[in-house]
Amino acid sequence: MNGRPATLPRNWPPGWHVEVVTETGSTNADLLAAAAAGAPDRSVLCALHQTAGRGRLDRRWDAPPGANLLVSLLFRDVPAAAHELTWRVGLAACAAAEQVAGVTPTLKWPNDLLVGDHKLAGVLAQASFGGPGGAGGQGGPVVVVGIGMNVRWSPDGAARLGADVDPLDVLAALLGAYDALPADVLPLYRQRLGTLGRAVRVELPGGEVLNGRAVDADPDGRLVVLDACAVTHRLDVGDIVHLR
Repeated sequence: MNGRPATLPRNWPPGWHVEVVTETGSTNADLLAAAAAGAPDRSVLCALHQTAGRGRLDRRWDAPPGANLLVSLLFRDVPAAAHELTWRVGLAACAAAEQVAGVTPTLKWPNDLLVGDHKLAGVLAQASFGGPGGAGGQGGPVVVVGIGMNVRWSPDGAARLGADVDPLDVLAALLGAYDALPADVLPLYRQRLGTLGRAVRVELPGGEVLNGRAVDADPDGRLVVLDACAVTHRLDVGDIVHLR
């Protein structure tokens, strides 16, 4: 971490260990390193500016300093289906956008927040093993879930919450909303998943393309797509394009 702590006090929800810094390369990378050094469960690292932020497929993610929410959350209490943590962070982010800015996003499989057809946020999870502080004291699984949300600024064609919204207020609401989620989030995830019922084009690894209709999300995180020949596909990975 190469940024100094930001002196921006907040009443964070209890049980979260929140640090805010002015600048760093990547909050995900920093928090994975902190996990290896023994950082506790539910550690949170938020940066006012990232210089090496990355999204899915190693896409660069950047924003002007202080404009957007750039944060990662560390989880040592990892469920058997680790993708559930990504669902929970995405759902909590949707609730926070509603609470703080009156904006109602939908989720796009596997990990984006949309307002209409415009991207508001992206979520990226990374897992590691080992280091002190894990289950049993050593070697426990760790998942870091990062989210970048357009708050005061957005690139062309994307959505934002609003010029008068404080990214740290969004973070406080997100953490509180995370704690308020039910034990079983699959019904809520399906309800919020705007990909369901849509005609989609799925760009698969290796260049293959699948066209069809998204009909369900499995408990294991896979997207169920029915193609034009009525063949069902259950997808672990893929870049989704919502078709009109």
